[in-house]
Amino acid sequence: MHRLIVALLSSVDAAIAAAVGIAATLAPLTLLWVFGFGHGADWAVLWPAAVSVWQLGNLVPLHIALPPEYLAATGIDADAASFVLSLAPLAFAAFTAIFAARSGARSSHADAWLTGVLTSTAVFAALTTGAALTGANDVARAETWQAILMPTLLFALPALVAALVTEWSEAGAGAIARLRDRVEALPHGWGDVPALVARGSAVVVVGLIGAGAAVAAVALFARAGQIVALFQAGDVDGLGATVLTLAQLAYVPTLAVWGLSFVAGPGFAVGEGTAVSPAGTQVGVVPGLPALGAVPESTTSWLLLLALVPVAIGALAGWIVRSRLLHVGGGPRSERSSSRLRSVLGRRAESETATSVSSRFDASKTAALTGLLAASTAVEPDEEPSSPAAVEPAEDPIAARLVITAGIAILSGGAAALLAWAASGSLGPGRLAQFGPEPGPVALAVGLEVLLGAAILLLSPRSASGRTTVGPSSWDEPAPAASDEPPAAEDDPDPHEPASAAFAAVAAFEAARKGTPRAADAEERHPDAPVRGARPTPIPGAAVTSEATTEPIELPRLD
Repeated sequence: MHRLIVALLSSVDAAIAAAVGIAATLAPLTLLWVFGFGHGADWAVLWPAAVSVWQLGNLVPLHIALPPEYLAATGIDADAASFVLSLAPLAFAAFTAIFAARSGARSSHADAWLTGVLTSTAVFAALTTGAALTGANDVARAETWQAILMPTLLFALPALVAALVTEWSEAGAGAIARLRDRVEALPHGWGDVPALVARGSAVVVVGLIGAGAAVAAVALFARAGQIVALFQAGDVDGLGATVLTLAQLAYVPTLAVWGLSFVAGPGFAVGEGTAVSPAGTQVGVVPGLPALGAVPESTTSWLLLLALVPVAIGALAGWIVRSRLLHVGGGPRSERSSSRLRSVLGRRAESETATSVSSRFDASKTAALTGLLAASTAVEPDEEPSSPAAVEPAEDPIAARLVITAGIAILSGGAAALLAWAASGSLGPGRLAQFGPEPGPVALAVGLEVLLGAAILLLSPRSASGRTTVGPSSWDEPAPAASDEPPAAEDDPDPHEPASAAFAAVAAFEAARKGTPRAADAEERHPDAPVRGARPTPIPGAAVTSEATTEPIELPRLD
């Protein structure tokens, strides 16, 4: 795809990511302004309020300064008039990151990943700057550099990572592809280390987030009565309850990360001097937010068994990585290269077809090469090995497995620390300044637990001899006795049929390139030579004679 088209599409992705995030806050606030405040509402504060909520959701801390009139009307102490609000509703951050990753992957599929990532990041940064400058207000003030930098990084990093991962796994040319080919060419399993570490870490992170979300859901259902009681104690009308529910839905990913830290062991805090963990719960006065009603007042020692969940997830990642690490003679690696080349040819063919631009990657040539690759990878050896030494043992390098195990544990712990940092912050003045998990303890616990689980599957020996146990070999069985009878015709297809398909694909490719007629059309002008044993084709217009027959001849008897 042309780079200009990629740049335009990436710009549209960035604009949609910013517009949808702000609209998700602007629409409910507009309804609140219309039905809640009526004609007496100040419409000038609607846009700044929506921008402030969007910035908070994208990890921008807000400095809250309540006006004196509000303090006098509500009776709030003047010492609590100024505080920092930094506990982010991670639903906005998750949407921005997912949309950015999707944009980066699409840019890589269009063979212009660098153009797409740079263009989308620049457009998103420009829109973020405009929102920060036009949405500034005195009540919820954000530092300008943080209001621009944090959302931009939240968009740029996932887009870059997704583009690099897609390039590494699918690209057939370019700097990333050349680096991948060099790394994969390393012997003794080292070529597979980067991809397997990334795959195992992704399995662990997704599994931990799922486990945390499950724990949070169980807590919400188990303490649904307390949550309803807090809703009733708030004495809000239907519109206020709707707005409060929508605001808490934006914090659902935050609660999932709290559940992750609870499963890992360190737990989380709901205020200074508090702790909620499987080992014990110590909470004081909790704010009257309905979602915080899911926080348990006490825990049982049986919940310590939840620490086995990260171990099991690490073992699952180790099993997946171990199954992909083993190679026998380099066959899987060659198949991977062929499949990658087929995907590249398919992507280029689709791109050329969509843009209607003639090039050397037209549909017929790409189809021919794809058929050639499909046929060449299916060729099997013609004969079986004649001795046990002919079988190459499966690679199972211990050094590569050690590095993979450590890499999965380190990356998983780092990802858990990043999630814990994003899900923690301040919710108000005083003791409300500390909410959420601590990144350091969560990273340490997750890293050790995942390391234990992954090591069980990755570092354990495969057998007593360190090799895969195989069944009886063909050379151990007695050879079948020779028979004078000719072998019967088999119904199986020709074992050299894949090679024939390969030659047919090459012929189709040459015909499409030179413009010569296909073999099917040429057969009418150049018929094949008659096969021995076949009946001759009758000549048109000639008399058709019956087949020759033989009759017995009587010979005279000699007396």
